[in-house]
Amino acid sequence: MTTLTLTISALTVPASLDADDAADFRAYGELNRFICDEAVGLPDIAPDAAQMLAAWQDGTDTLQTGFVARVGDDIVGMITISYPQEEDAHAAEVDLLVPQEHWGRGVEDALLALAESEARAHGRSLLQTWTLHRPIEDDRMIVPNTGWGRIPATALSDALSARGYAFEQVERNSEFDLRSDPTALRAMLDAATAAAGPDYRVHQWLAPTPAEFRAGYAAILARLSTDAPSGDMDFAAEEWDADRVVRRERRLTSAGQTLSVVVVEHVPSGDLVAYNELLVGADRTGVTHQLGTLVSGDHRGHRLGTVVKCANLLRWRELVPTSPTVSTFNAEENRPMLGINEAIGFVPVSYAGAWQKRI
Repeated sequence: MTTLTLTISALTVPASLDADDAADFRAYGELNRFICDEAVGLPDIAPDAAQMLAAWQDGTDTLQTGFVARVGDDIVGMITISYPQEEDAHAAEVDLLVPQEHWGRGVEDALLALAESEARAHGRSLLQTWTLHRPIEDDRMIVPNTGWGRIPATALSDALSARGYAFEQVERNSEFDLRSDPTALRAMLDAATAAAGPDYRVHQWLAPTPAEFRAGYAAILARLSTDAPSGDMDFAAEEWDADRVVRRERRLTSAGQTLSVVVVEHVPSGDLVAYNELLVGADRTGVTHQLGTLVSGDHRGHRLGTVVKCANLLRWRELVPTSPTVSTFNAEENRPMLGINEAIGFVPVSYAGAWQKRI
């Protein structure tokens, strides 16, 4: 195919989606969903422009940047580059968005090269990115460095491999049918609660988090960056306090989203030791996203993962009865969490590959 003559410009972050300079950001939201639909047939795993705007406007915890590639007036691709703001962070997270019709014409190469130069200019020495894959067996299956899981090769995975990215990990994207009979969920919750015993107490709320729980919630959120299985993906330990919880929830709920949190308190210590989060957009008939789920290492083996997941799903059916599905991602090697998901009724619908490159 003929190489395109590209013009690449920075993605403008507007004050609102109605602003005169918001067209490119609206196009970014549409392209993000289009790419997910094209790759795996699941556009709803991507947030829309309204859901993303607040995170781009507030760079306190993560600085978001992006670039738009055009041929004439037509957008042929975009790339976003995110910079976690922890003092010891040395990675940049990249998301390449190029429709299939424009692959092989120089768009992806130009944008990936730009991401490398931008990351270096921001003092980063590592690039990380994720690819989406259908749940199929193909002629060319690729296996990550963890050895867990396998996914079909795609044009994007080939491009990343050719540019020196290492394939580190497979994540399973699973869905749960919220319209299914809740009897089994209730039975699982009752059994897990009994097994956990009186030393553990469940709390639940809709964001914003009550002031008395913010510090404890911040502490358990911080553990996700270090405790969750990540293979050899090099993540900086996230720094959390009550103020960051407030900022995060302001971003997450800025466009009418609803966030439900269930936590488990260890009564003797007062520590929050497990949590689960569910988020849905302003359209309550849309897909629900399970964000974080974690049980602190010192408290595993008490079925607390089952407690927080089942309690939140049962509550969610009452809060948002029109949402049909919950979507979640888990590392393939995270067998304890996948085992809980499978017992609840989650089924695989797609996969993600985690890649990184030293620059």
